[in-house]
Amino acid sequence: MFATFNKAAMTNNKSSEFNQEQQKIAKYSRILSHPARIAIIQLLSREKEIKTSNISNYLPLGRTTVSQHLKELRSVGILQCKNEGLKIHYCLDMEKLQAVKSTLNAFLDDSIYDFTCSCKSGN
Repeated sequence: MFATFNKAAMTNNKSSEFNQEQQKIAKYSRILSHPARIAIIQLLSREKEIKTSNISNYLPLGRTTVSQHLKELRSVGILQCKNEGLKIHYCLDMEKLQAVKSTLNAFLDDSIYDFTCSCKSGN
């Protein structure tokens, strides 16, 4: 469950020193860490499918910025796309999104449980 301690790796901050599950959780967390990507997921969840050029109409972002965020979401497989001439249609890959949800839920379920911590302030 925990990464193997390697003092030399601490100075290099190599992600390869962490297990695959930890790397996967970090990758999903990074992808979900930007409000624009959250907004894109919410938009596609509501609209089901949308053309690239139309996404920026729903968000306070330019097309170039939207394209960069779409690329990030595609990099982990959350989005599916279909080329139609010069237009690209995007939709959520629900199987992948369910896998992300399962991974993050398992991590949170394993990490968060009821206990008393001596660090907790008395406020």
